[in-house]
Amino acid sequence: MDYTKGVLIGGTGRAGSRGTFGVVNPATLEVIAQVSDAGPDDAVLAVDAASQAFRAWADTAPRARADLLMKTRELMLRDTEELARLIAAENGKSLTDARGEVIYAAEFFRWFAEEAVRPHGDFGSSPAGGTRTIVTHHPVGVAALVTPWNFPAAMATRKIAPALAAGCTVVLKPAAETPLTALHIAALMAEAGIPDGVVNVVPGEDAPAIVAAWTDDPRVRKISFTGSTQVGRQLLRQASERVMNTSMELGGNAPFIVTADADLDAAVDGAMIAKFRNGGQACTAANRFYVHADVAAEFTAQLGARVEALKVGPAADGCDIGPLISAKALANVHRLVESALVTGARIAHEAKPATAPGHFFTPLVLTNVTTESDVVREESFAPIVPIVTWTDPEDLLTQVNSTEYGLAAYIFAGDLGVALKLAERVEAGMIGVNRGLVSDPSAPFGGVKQSGIGREGARVGLEEYTETQYFSVAW
Repeated sequence: MDYTKGVLIGGTGRAGSRGTFGVVNPATLEVIAQVSDAGPDDAVLAVDAASQAFRAWADTAPRARADLLMKTRELMLRDTEELARLIAAENGKSLTDARGEVIYAAEFFRWFAEEAVRPHGDFGSSPAGGTRTIVTHHPVGVAALVTPWNFPAAMATRKIAPALAAGCTVVLKPAAETPLTALHIAALMAEAGIPDGVVNVVPGEDAPAIVAAWTDDPRVRKISFTGSTQVGRQLLRQASERVMNTSMELGGNAPFIVTADADLDAAVDGAMIAKFRNGGQACTAANRFYVHADVAAEFTAQLGARVEALKVGPAADGCDIGPLISAKALANVHRLVESALVTGARIAHEAKPATAPGHFFTPLVLTNVTTESDVVREESFAPIVPIVTWTDPEDLLTQVNSTEYGLAAYIFAGDLGVALKLAERVEAGMIGVNRGLVSDPSAPFGGVKQSGIGREGARVGLEEYTETQYFSVAW
C-alpha cells in the first residue's frame, strides 16, 4: 500500500486534507513512513462510505460474513513476519512480542467468525397470556473505533472483528504513532473480499477533531475506545449528547499479589509475562507488586536475576525489551522512579542499558517502596517492578483496592481456595490466578470502576455491536 495515500475510504486510498505526518521508529528515532494526515472532513467522508455500505453488509448472510473473517485470519497468519516487523518498527516492541501479537490479533477474526453464525434470540409466551414475545438482535449501525499505539494489530482486530460479525460497518482511527499496522490489516481485509466501505481507516494527528466529527454525526451509532481514562471521560461526555452506544477500555493499575505459600518459580515466570510484555506498556501490565514478607527476599532475588538478564535495545537486534513510545513517556517514567527513590525506595536489580538512541528505559526492580509512592499509585506503562511487602490479608486488600482503576489483577498462591477468595474481593474485571496473562478472545475483556464500560471478546463482545428488538405478537 502507498502509505502517502493512507486515508482509506470506500476501498480507495487517498490523500488527507491536512497533508502528511511522519511515523517514527522509537528505537532509532528515524522517520519510517509519511502517512496521510486526515481531518474532520475526511472523517465525515469515511462515515459517508460506511453508511452507504451498511445495509448491504448487514443483510449479508452471517455465514458469508464469517467466511470473509476467516479468510482475513488466514491472510494475517500468512503475513505474520511482515506484520511483526511493521509493528516492531512503528511501536518498538521486540519481534518476539510482535509475532505473538499478530497471532493473538488474528485469533479475533476466527473467534468472531464462529460467533457470527450462532443465532441468538428468544421466544416465549407472556405471563398474562394471549401474546407471544419474539426477541431478536440487529447490528447497531456505523461504529467508530479508536485504538491505541501499544497493540496496533490486536486492538484493531478486537474491535473490527465483532463489529463486522454483527453486521456493522466501521470507521477506524488508529493511533498516530502506529497507523501502518492498521492500514496493512485493512488491505488484507480487502484482499479477503470484504466489500469496499465496510472498513474505513482514518489516520491523523488531530485525534480529537476526527473523533468529534464522529460523535457529532447521527449516522454513527456506536463508539468503542481503548486508551486513557482521562480521554475516555471526555469521549463519554461527547457521546452523552447523542446517547450513543459506548464501549470504553480505559486505564489500569494492576496489582500482582504473591502469597506466602505461592510457587515462586511460577510466580516469577508469571511476573515476567505480566510485567514485561511490550516492555510494560500494556493496560493489563502488572503495575505494583505485593509480595508476602516471608517470601519477598527470595522472590525479589529470583525475579531480579531474570530482569538483569534482559537485553534492551532495538527489535532488529533481537532484544527482549524495546523503547518506550515517546520522549514524553520516558520523562514520566524517570519522574516516577526519582520520586520513589526520594521516599526511600532503592534499585535492587537492573538490566544493562541500551546503547541505541531511542526512548529506552532500563528495566529495574525497586524495593522498600511505600504504598503512597507515585510509582504504585500511577500507571507507569514501563518496565518497572515496585515491590511492596505485606503480612495482613485485610490490609493487603485495602491497599489493592485503593485506586480508581479496576482493569486487571494477578494472584499467585499455593492454596487455590485462598487465591479465589482473594480474587473475589479484588476490584478488577479480570484476574489471572497463578498465570501472568488475562487476555483471550474467548473471554470478556474489560474493567470495573474507572477502567471502562462494556466488554470485548467472548459472546458479549459481539453483543456490544447489536441492539435488542422484540415483537409482541397477538396469539
